[in-house]
Amino acid sequence: MQAMNNQAIVQRDLAVLWHPCSQMKDHDPRASAPDGLPLIPIKSGQGVWLEDFDGNRYLDAISSWWVNLFGHANPIINQALREQLETLEHVILGGFTHEAALTLAEKLVEITPPGLDKCFYADNGSSAVEVALKMSFHYWRNIGRTQKIKFITLENSYHGETLGALAVGNVALYKETYAPLLMDVITVASPDCYHREDGESWEAYSIRRFADMEQALAQNADEVCAVIVEPLVQCAGSMRMYHPVYLKLLREACDKYQVHLIADEIAVGFGRTGTLFACEQAAISPDFICLSKGLTGGYLPLSAVLTSNKVYQAFYDNYQNLTAFLHSHSYTGNALGCRAALATLGIFQQQNVIANNLHLAALMTKAVERFKEHPNVAEVRQTGMILAIELVKNKQTREAYPWQQRRGLTVYRYALSRGVLLRPLGNVIYFMPPYIINEQEIQLMADVAWQGIQLAVQD
Repeated sequence: MQAMNNQAIVQRDLAVLWHPCSQMKDHDPRASAPDGLPLIPIKSGQGVWLEDFDGNRYLDAISSWWVNLFGHANPIINQALREQLETLEHVILGGFTHEAALTLAEKLVEITPPGLDKCFYADNGSSAVEVALKMSFHYWRNIGRTQKIKFITLENSYHGETLGALAVGNVALYKETYAPLLMDVITVASPDCYHREDGESWEAYSIRRFADMEQALAQNADEVCAVIVEPLVQCAGSMRMYHPVYLKLLREACDKYQVHLIADEIAVGFGRTGTLFACEQAAISPDFICLSKGLTGGYLPLSAVLTSNKVYQAFYDNYQNLTAFLHSHSYTGNALGCRAALATLGIFQQQNVIANNLHLAALMTKAVERFKEHPNVAEVRQTGMILAIELVKNKQTREAYPWQQRRGLTVYRYALSRGVLLRPLGNVIYFMPPYIINEQEIQLMADVAWQGIQLAVQD
């Protein structure tokens, strides 16, 4: 029988696995890279904690890439999946239906912003974005507006890594290599409030930056299908944040210029920003909302795109007219994924999650108060259960550390040694923990981040 310790698992892993978003040489101890980092083989999870094969535990401060809402091995979701396994694991959704997919669609229509009346399933966040882009384009085509073929996106945005989603994103690290493969888009300055003037409020800056979007719409509306944004937080774009007023202005402008609004709530939906959906803070309804990540509580890949009856009716016709939306995924509406999602939504319904999150967010704010005065912290920013700490070389000028120095990686490695999973975005350290974290665990997360930053900023 093969040994089941960390070293043995890593050796097996490096022989066959290629990990996502990784330079594999970093993980290979044989390469002897000075700034390398070991793989962490996880044996089990319980609540906010992960445990490796050597018995070390790690506080999952990033919700395993922002997906886990109510902890690992959650008993409510576990039980729901056990029950579903005894009934139906999956069935084709083309021409068939089943209770879990139907009930979940009903629930999503009920809880999302008003006017989102139809639910289309996909497999993951990038696929949801692809669905929304294609559906918007196809809508305009079906009603005879065939000149509408472009999309407007924000600087520093991220919408996934399939080619359509990558095209409407704007984080160079992910996009530049594949630029020759991507469709052209119109890119508008972000309302990212990190760049506001001294003394300028988030609201004032977001209003000021909207002028660029207004101009882009005025000049290009006739050929634009949709504007796509991440409401309130540009997550993969260094957790940069902006004021809800921008969304309100954007909704009004999209109506004025007859352009769709796509809200990518894949990372910010399901309570992350302090409301169930980020769009609620601007009291708007998008034409399309993309959901994934926390939808299943971090258990299974599933995504959904919700849109209006108006959009749906543009596709509803005799087959011979070829207006149908012929887009599909083999695991569309997977029964296990839908059942996990229903259990997750049940927790929101049965427990006072949003109110409790406001309490947890306040504890996070308090735990990082001292970071604001750190000589190498340019900004501490927070929207609900997302908190980010931006490291810089010079606090006064906000001169950034050269990315090649990988200062954030020092924080990551130190945190692992102290039993906390932090995965910085460059030099931005962030907390995005499961909603069941407690005050002591929040304090541990903050203390370890502080100590890691002290180590990282040493010359």
